[in-house]
Amino acid sequence: MNTQYMIGVDIGTTSTKSVLFTENGSIVTKADQGYPLLTPSPSIAEQDPEQIFRAVVYTISEVMAKSKIEAKDVLFVSFSSAMHSVIAVDKDGNPLTKCITWADNRSAGQTHRLKHELGGHEIYLRTGTPIHPMSPITKLMWLREEEPAIFEEAFKFISIKEYVFAKLFGDYIADHSIASSTGMLNLEQLEWDTEALRIAGIDESRLSRLVPTTYAARGLRPEAAKELGLLPDTPFIVGASDGVLSNLGVGAIEPGVVAATIGTSGAIRTVADRPVVDPKGRIFCYALTEKHWVIGGPVNNGGMLFRWVRDEFAASEVETAKRLGIDPYDVLTRIAEHVPAGSEGLLFHPYLTGERAPLWNSDARGSFFGLTMNHHKEHMIRSVLEGVIFNLYTVMLAVEEQMGRPQRIMATGGFARSALWRQMMADIFDQEVVVPESFESSCLGAVVLGLYATGRIDSLNAVFGMIGTTHRHMPVKANSTIYKQLLPIYISLFRSLESQYEAIAKFQREQAGE
Repeated sequence: MNTQYMIGVDIGTTSTKSVLFTENGSIVTKADQGYPLLTPSPSIAEQDPEQIFRAVVYTISEVMAKSKIEAKDVLFVSFSSAMHSVIAVDKDGNPLTKCITWADNRSAGQTHRLKHELGGHEIYLRTGTPIHPMSPITKLMWLREEEPAIFEEAFKFISIKEYVFAKLFGDYIADHSIASSTGMLNLEQLEWDTEALRIAGIDESRLSRLVPTTYAARGLRPEAAKELGLLPDTPFIVGASDGVLSNLGVGAIEPGVVAATIGTSGAIRTVADRPVVDPKGRIFCYALTEKHWVIGGPVNNGGMLFRWVRDEFAASEVETAKRLGIDPYDVLTRIAEHVPAGSEGLLFHPYLTGERAPLWNSDARGSFFGLTMNHHKEHMIRSVLEGVIFNLYTVMLAVEEQMGRPQRIMATGGFARSALWRQMMADIFDQEVVVPESFESSCLGAVVLGLYATGRIDSLNAVFGMIGTTHRHMPVKANSTIYKQLLPIYISLFRSLESQYEAIAKFQREQAGE
């Protein structure tokens, strides 16, 4: 009997990745292709949707070519995707806008109005998406007010995954997971929310048809099938969002298990068997299946800040790494290891791109606090890494209020490759941190959902047989004690600075000519 294979595709913020798995979850090969985030001003964060579509096509065709498997042996292709994107398209499916990403802050004014004048909290309680410029409902308000000609011409407003499926199949479909991150899906009814659509200024006809995350699209356009190296009747499972599939991919789908992820951005997520929202509006609730709801909070500022440190502080270290033939991040980590926990009282608030959870304030700005003449570059490097984890821990505190203290933390994302960063998480969270074997958690989650969708498994719990453990970190008591002293100061600082964030952000926008 021939071995059969599955392809998981993850459409991310900085790249698209396709991973070819065997049916038992082993990775055969993978391919990825990056693309730029276009940021001509501090408020704009867009991408070229056609560039992303071409990355999807390239990576799928590349894993097929590299593996040399036959098209008939591919069981299905299943998708994960970044959330909150909006593309206006005309009747022929041509983009009228770029892909407006989650990181775009141009709808900050509309967000403020929705939150304070238009009953935004009631919308949140029904839809589970915190009121923030990341949310497509606010992006549509902005488009209607600032780009009325485009808004009127638009046939549909869709996400990047919907754009890909429309190009491949000629059909506009939105899975419940991506739809639940728009701020316009009623979680209890799993239908578009009438009041949210009224505020956005649209009706259902201008959005995609809602489908479960297990929906299988068939009938690839012949030219697409040929380019991908697949059969036209290969099932394409619509899948879900990257965050909820990451939880599935690491086995964090039972009550009491939390996935803590740091990639470009980051998140804390756990799973409930019903929709759960926060009376204070701090956490999200997104669909995985009708019996699995992912509760948590996203942060803007994750691994991108380690890259910022590399680019802005570490030119000489990067050169050293090149000469030695090692990763520059390994050099920076070794430097940070020489600094004690707490960076000798130097705190860093990592809000360089505003912040979602726990502040939900697009005007938030980063800062170092506690600098003295005794601090050096290595202290600043370590305090940035600690600041990212501190911020994630404050999100955990909000999730705990609704879901209770977690029993286990599963750490995922690019940061999990750093032993120092993993240990920092165990020390700051003061709990054991487990790192699953597969770093490709969203792609694995997509294929597990695909197996469930195609009836090859009868429970998502089958994922437990596909993952192992690479690292376990127990908290170091002395370090945890230090971090517990610093955490109240860290929280008090960002609360006291909140009134100043708007003023400095306004000044910066004026200087940028916005």
